[in-house]
Amino acid sequence: MRRLRRLLCALALAPWAASSAASAQELAAAAPPPPEAGAIRVAVFNASLSRRGPGLAWKALAEGRQDQVHAVADIIRLVRPDVIAVLELDHDREGLALSALQALLARDGGAPGIAYPHVFAPEVNTGAPSGLDLDGDGEAAGPGDAWGWGAFPGQYGFAILSRLPLATETARSFARLEWEAMPGALIPRDFYGENAGAVRLSSKTHLDIAAALPGGGALHLLVSHPTPPVFDGPEDRNGRRNHDEIRFWAEYIDGADWIEDDRGGRGGLAPGARFVVLGDLNADPEDGDGRHEGIGGLLAHPRVQDPAPTSPGARAAASEQGGANARQAGDPARDTADWRDAGGPGNLRVDYALPSDGLAIAGSGVFWPAPDAPGAGLVWGGGRRPPSSDHRLVWVDIRP
Repeated sequence: MRRLRRLLCALALAPWAASSAASAQELAAAAPPPPEAGAIRVAVFNASLSRRGPGLAWKALAEGRQDQVHAVADIIRLVRPDVIAVLELDHDREGLALSALQALLARDGGAPGIAYPHVFAPEVNTGAPSGLDLDGDGEAAGPGDAWGWGAFPGQYGFAILSRLPLATETARSFARLEWEAMPGALIPRDFYGENAGAVRLSSKTHLDIAAALPGGGALHLLVSHPTPPVFDGPEDRNGRRNHDEIRFWAEYIDGADWIEDDRGGRGGLAPGARFVVLGDLNADPEDGDGRHEGIGGLLAHPRVQDPAPTSPGARAAASEQGGANARQAGDPARDTADWRDAGGPGNLRVDYALPSDGLAIAGSGVFWPAPDAPGAGLVWGGGRRPPSSDHRLVWVDIRP
């Protein structure tokens, strides 16, 4: 297995690097300025690396033949975060997809390679069979009956890649935490019936893993990817779950004693701990579906700072595409996802990198160049599928 992994990771990567060399100079102009002295860059990117079957994400990353994979890699290479949460990377227990992504990012492409020696990928609820009829279709099988919606175990997982050491032994995951454990949970009990007490809060997992800061101390990475608040019925089970998945972080930051991790440890974050909340939270504070008070409460939390980054690409997209965007209340420059404008929600702000108080914000941004700017080809394109992802990488520079 190890020999096969090394072989697949080497296939076709050298030809891609050669073909990308011509565009490297153009892409360099798209890179944000590096962090100032003493600051570290932390990022989140829903990279759309999930595939329709188990092992296909690993295959795509290892073979290196898909333009989308390389567009994702070049965005990360250009922004060059010290720590990044990559969302929608299918999880496998052997870590093959994550290892292939590590190898891909370390090689030169359209931008110089970047090494991430420290990685972690938690197990997730998506695609994990519950054995219960959770979607009410009369059968206890299928994506809707998994603990989190997914066609196979690990679909839509996520991983942390870091240049800073990660405290993997003390990482806390909350995949098994029952929804009803949350005080005031919005669980639709009438819909779930006798299964209401078994439903899990997290559609993937909530993860707290600490990165060692260069000057000493720890930075807690609070990572999650709540379910979209759509694809349900009048019971609003996904909208309710999205709200409570986001509210979890506010309660965790407050040190709530009802919280229990997958190892049996109780309680939330220690008082005064430094953190960054990272995630595609699938919620915009002003527009789109969902319960805005969930994300609004997190953004207004007294220990949370909101850099509210903007991009020229987001503003241009909203202006050019019209549709739902024309009816929105929020600042379009803050959007981080490019979704259907006709018959859809339009572009929304759903991806966040939120530092705690006590951390100085030295810069922030969203990788979304204007359509005529360097690097535009990584995010702009015709056709149904985007060149990289329908989400944009969001980053923040912090000084402890």
